[in-house]
Amino acid sequence: MRVIDISSPIDATFWEPDPVKHEVMSPADGARHVVAEMREHFGLDLRVEDFPGGEFLNNDFLYLSAHTGTHIDAPAHYGSRGSYGRPRTVDELPLEWFHNPGVLIDLSQFPVGTVGAGQLRSELERIGYELSPQDIVLLNTGASRLLGTPDYFTTFVGLDRSATEFLLDQGIRVIGTDAFSLDAPFPHIIKRFQETGDPNVLWPAHMAGRRVEYCQIERLGNLTEVPRPFGFTVSCFPIKIARGGAGWSRAVALLDD
Repeated sequence: MRVIDISSPIDATFWEPDPVKHEVMSPADGARHVVAEMREHFGLDLRVEDFPGGEFLNNDFLYLSAHTGTHIDAPAHYGSRGSYGRPRTVDELPLEWFHNPGVLIDLSQFPVGTVGAGQLRSELERIGYELSPQDIVLLNTGASRLLGTPDYFTTFVGLDRSATEFLLDQGIRVIGTDAFSLDAPFPHIIKRFQETGDPNVLWPAHMAGRRVEYCQIERLGNLTEVPRPFGFTVSCFPIKIARGGAGWSRAVALLDD
């Protein structure tokens, strides 16, 4: 089985609106740390000199949003109430949603903004694929080439309400994108709102999750490495963060080549 990594990394060197803080504890510092912890929490006596070479284990401490790197938005992220009842958090979701046949839709030819249901139907017809309930739909917007830069947050195409609801009405419960968001970039959304005064243009792909319970995978990567638009499986289980609105995922495409 061929395994293709379709995740993007969590990298503290990347430009982020909410910067990642990554502290690395060296093996030497790890020895001093564990000695202190053993004494404080367990009443056990150890010395740094007891460890070979005076070193114990390296450790990493990360301070970041659950929406950094490849992650899955749970229904609870979209609001506190849904037409179906209480939106579930990421630890409550059925695991069956996250290991299913995948279909890759190429949106990289579209300009910054949104695509609608008609464009999605056309792309599905072009590749000769009919959606089935529980398919995992992946959107290649081309945004991953900008990962780590400010442009990553402003230069991509998202789904409008009609496109999102089209997928949800086909029984899709997981939609993924290589962009920062399934919605259009912030400047596009705000401009549309200022022009129309219509609150329905504010993050419509996210707000659709108040009508139908579903998940987004945001910040995917390497979608151009998937060699065909369908005939593969996506595995993207979210990290089990209790009461979390999102959880990181190491998403992969599995091919029987």
